[in-house]
Amino acid sequence: MIYVDADACPVKDEVERVATRHGVAVAIVSNGGIRPSANPLVQTVIVPEGPDVADIWIAERAGPGDVVVTGDIPLAARCLGNGAQVLKHNGEALTAANIGQVLAVRDLMADLRAADPFRMGGGKGFGKADRSRFLDTLERALRASAR
Repeated sequence: MIYVDADACPVKDEVERVATRHGVAVAIVSNGGIRPSANPLVQTVIVPEGPDVADIWIAERAGPGDVVVTGDIPLAARCLGNGAQVLKHNGEALTAANIGQVLAVRDLMADLRAADPFRMGGGKGFGKADRSRFLDTLERALRASAR
């Protein structure tokens, strides 16, 4: 199963395309505003409004053999703890070996933004190279899950 933290996810179509090719079910999880897919492998899950409700729904279900697509680092850490593979939208694989550093950087950046919100620039834009890297990483993750 592939779980997609769908709010602001730029690769939902790519997930559906790759999952269909592999015959893998997908759960697209959000608080709403997502158009349901006609694909029988894709389930659209609308959770109630509230902080982290979609994250909790995913974390309670994702486990060994599953792939989670998210940019939410605390959710990624929980899913890794449950044995799932985790991919960021840009194709970066989050693992037990790197999640501690990623969490630390996330916390540092939050502290810097809080200290001086006018100094921090926006993040890097999402481009073709990110999309391509994501597709490659998702392919490899699904092949690894199938073994």
